[in-house]
Amino acid sequence: MKLYVNTLYILLILSFIFLLSCQTAKKVAFEVPVDTTSKKINYQIKQTYTLKDIGVYANNEFDGARLNGFRKINDSTAAVIINPENAPINKSAYYAFKAWADTPKSFYFQFQYPDGHEHRYLPQLKINNEQWKSIDSINLYQTNENTTIKIKLDKTPLLIAAQEIHSSKHVKDWYTNLIKGKENYVNLSVFGTSKLGRELPVLDIFNGNPENKDIIVLLTRQHPPEVTGYFAFRHFVQTLLDENSELSKEFLNRYRVLAFPIMNPDGVDLGHWRHNAGGVDTNRDWSAYRQPEIKQTVQFISKTLKRNNSKLILGLDFHSTWYDIFYTNEIRKGTTLPHFIENWFTALENNIPDYVVNEKPGNSKKPVSKGWFLYGHNATGVTYEIGDDTPRDKIKVIGTITAQQMMKILTDK
Repeated sequence: MKLYVNTLYILLILSFIFLLSCQTAKKVAFEVPVDTTSKKINYQIKQTYTLKDIGVYANNEFDGARLNGFRKINDSTAAVIINPENAPINKSAYYAFKAWADTPKSFYFQFQYPDGHEHRYLPQLKINNEQWKSIDSINLYQTNENTTIKIKLDKTPLLIAAQEIHSSKHVKDWYTNLIKGKENYVNLSVFGTSKLGRELPVLDIFNGNPENKDIIVLLTRQHPPEVTGYFAFRHFVQTLLDENSELSKEFLNRYRVLAFPIMNPDGVDLGHWRHNAGGVDTNRDWSAYRQPEIKQTVQFISKTLKRNNSKLILGLDFHSTWYDIFYTNEIRKGTTLPHFIENWFTALENNIPDYVVNEKPGNSKKPVSKGWFLYGHNATGVTYEIGDDTPRDKIKVIGTITAQQMMKILTDK
């Protein structure tokens, strides 16, 4: 009996150690730590705002909306009040709301942000199922004090947003349609859930046996409004999955890609400026993994590497900023792909018409993804940024050719 109890005790301890090892991932040290413990966020009150005396309405009752108040200034102008999910936060205010009127009229919307925050995004407009279009510059008025736009309203709700809205549902629709008929080399799985229970999906892409295949990781939508980076990510992934491309077939015979299409689904659907539902910038959590989105992503990558005796060689994190730029690590000698960056950028300039690579090298001091790739895996890491106003047809070209040239370099073509 005593031997049985002792054996059972040992088995329980071993089981506990095994489970613990499966649930933890190696922390990565950074020069400047960031406190990524959860912080309170301020939820919007979802409602329709009514200016009854002038017959104008606005609402935020949809995923990706951001409208915290709406009040009349005069008979032709209303204040659009926009607040962040919490503070401190970056200065780039995000907004998204619908507006309409009882009778057709031109109407002015004046954006009001907390002190110290700025208007960043050129308004994008959409009616029903029509295509998004940018506001005409003649209808945008900016001073040192505020930004005002002029809009033609009627009874049909007009969507006015900082960037095109791509909620978690839109993203799911995209990747679900993308992989139809490609299930033999694209495995879609949900590897975890966000703080509020939304799915965290990954596209696991390779041909044949995954054993010993080097791995490339693609990330996007850590910061909710940054859809131009997401657009580049989409074209990049679509290029990898081109069934008619011999280059793609050879690449996927040799390599494995883990593509994470929405890293912060709560922030996306809640209309956040930057943070997740924990009130944290997830791209500062690549050290302690205090937020569930990053913790589960790191666990999934680590488990995949270990299970298949694989090595992470390259990580690309797709974002948006004011202009196109690649943030790279200065440390390259002795890494997995010491010459990849210079070869890749040269190839891009040679293959994208009238294109000059804008690179800003610097080793990550704060716990961002490109630093995690380098310090955690000795891998090449790049923060791949697309400009807010980069033309969408140009993003397609950039996203496509960056993928093609990556595959050529890594297959020695």
